[in-house]
Amino acid sequence: MADAAEQSTGDGTPGIPRTDAEWRERLNAQEYAVLRQAGTERPWSGAHVDTKTEGVYRCRGCATELFRSNEKFDSHCGWPSFYDPADASAVTLHEDSSLGMVRTEVRCATCESHLGHVFRGEGYATPTDERYCINSVALTLEPTDPTE
Repeated sequence: MADAAEQSTGDGTPGIPRTDAEWRERLNAQEYAVLRQAGTERPWSGAHVDTKTEGVYRCRGCATELFRSNEKFDSHCGWPSFYDPADASAVTLHEDSSLGMVRTEVRCATCESHLGHVFRGEGYATPTDERYCINSVALTLEPTDPTE
């Protein structure tokens, strides 16, 4: 049996474990490095940084709805930014003290994949004063208009 770090609900079905080997088979190397090892894609390199397409952003690991395009804004940080998740229960927040600083990591609540970080402060000029800075590789975009 896989250890706790290797188990998750993965496909959104409660109680179905996904081992590290299954994650490696399901994800490409960059996706695995970000979603399972809390890596970060290079700024300005992601597919969704400048996307203006209306739709729903889902977790690449399990397809859970995470963010909506109407909550996305241009923060000029190099990663897609959102001011609020689609549903507060879709993500979990965890203290991240790596890199010699304290940040708040954002994970998918369904499959525990690393998504990015959330930053708080009045300087973001958003309705929530928050910036969810999310790796493009952690997301898939389901356009509202499928012809886009």
